[in-house]
Order: sequence, then structure tokens, then C-alpha cells
Amino acid sequence: MATRLLQWPSSWDRRQRSTATMLVSATVLVLMLWLMAVPLSWAPEPIGNNAAAFAEGTRVTVLLTLISGIAGIVMGVLAALGKLSRFPILRWIASGYIWVMRGTPLLVQVLFVFFALPAMVPFLQMSDFTSACVALAFNAGAYNAEAIRAGLLAIPRGQMEAARSLGLSPWYTFVDVTLPQAFKVALPPLVSNLIALLKDSSLAYAIGVVELTNVGNRIQAATFQPIPTLVTVGLTYLALTTVSTQISNAVERRFDVEGRLL
Repeated sequence: MATRLLQWPSSWDRRQRSTATMLVSATVLVLMLWLMAVPLSWAPEPIGNNAAAFAEGTRVTVLLTLISGIAGIVMGVLAALGKLSRFPILRWIASGYIWVMRGTPLLVQVLFVFFALPAMVPFLQMSDFTSACVALAFNAGAYNAEAIRAGLLAIPRGQMEAARSLGLSPWYTFVDVTLPQAFKVALPPLVSNLIALLKDSSLAYAIGVVELTNVGNRIQAATFQPIPTLVTVGLTYLALTTVSTQISNAVERRFDVEGRLL
């Protein structure tokens, strides 16, 4: 249902509708982050008097998601290339990274980066926010790597051979021919991973990051009113994921040049 919230004139083509959806959804997200304290302040206690805290926690959640999501895509590309490398050492490193990140709980990874990593490497002292971003990025990168690897394998070898025959270097062949097509193939799972990352960012509360879940937990612990607090937290996450899904689906349709999506 979320994918059909915005309807545009039937005379517009797919790209126009997708671009308009992205712009409107992004505007809604910005307004939500900027102004959400206003409607929340109208709610009864304990929500109204903590509206500013809820708004700030939501902004931290979105910032966590954006930073770790972008870093996760970069790490996913590197890990996918490593797993497809002709050099065994790179394949072993990439495979080991993916195996560990996908085989251990994200909460353990967050705690490890914040508590264990500085003890092992003393100069890697990081704040709680930075530690959460690092753990989330490493986790997202492992899942993105498999999606991007599948996209790279889906590109016909003939296209790379044609690019080479035109005189393109291996680097420009990868950047101009292979990677753009691979990203279009990998876009749906990458989008799903980003939406999951938005919800997974709630685990940052375990190391003290004052994001949305942490704010709700603190308020319900102080007021002993878990129902209104957790309902507000849940509805906020639902609003964020709904708007994010609108944006991500529009991005998929914008780059669906073959017209496979309706």
C-alpha cells in the first residue's frame, strides 16, 4: 500500500512520476525531522512535554542511517570486488568479512566496536555515535556485498569485451559500463537493506547513543508509562520507513530503463 500513496497525472511518464515522488517524499522527510516536535507537543504527557527529545532522537536515528548506509554501500562494493578478485588473499579476506558480519548478531558487533575494539587497539577510541556508525556500516556492507556481487555477475561478459575492444581501460570499463549496470540489478536488495538499517539503528541504544529508541526507553523508565511512549516510538519508525520506502521505490522506478516495474 505504501508504494501507492502518491498518484500523479496519467500523462506523465515513469521518470517524471518517479522524480516527483522522490522530491515530495524527501520534502516530507525534511519537514518531519524539522517540525515533528510541534504536533508531538500537543499530545498529553508524557509525550507532549518530551516532544523535543523525541524529535532530536529521530534526527539522530536518520543521521545514523544515512552515514552508515553510505559507508555500507562503499564497503559492499569493495567486499564484492574482493570476493570476485583473481587474487586468493583478497577473496579470503572478503569472504571472511562477509562470513563474520552475517554470522554474528548486530548487537554483539555494536558492543564489540564500542567496548572491545578500543581495548584491543587503544588509539581507536571512538564516541558512542561513531562506534554505532562503524558497526552498522560494517554490518550493512556485508549484506550489500552479496547484492552487488550478484549484480556484477549478472552483467554479460560480452559487454566488457566490447568496451575493451573500443579501447576503454579496465578502470573505465568498470566505472562506465559494469558498475552502473550492476547497481541497477542490485538496487532492490540494496534498498531493502537500507530500510532494514533504519530499524537496526535502534540497537545503538545499547552503547548510549541517544537515538529514538533510547529516548523512548528513558522516558518510559522515568514516567512508568510504557504504552504511550512505545506507541509514539513505533509510529515514528513507521512514518520514517513509509517515507523512506516511497523514496526508495521511486529511485528503483527512476532507474528502471527497461520498464520492468509498473
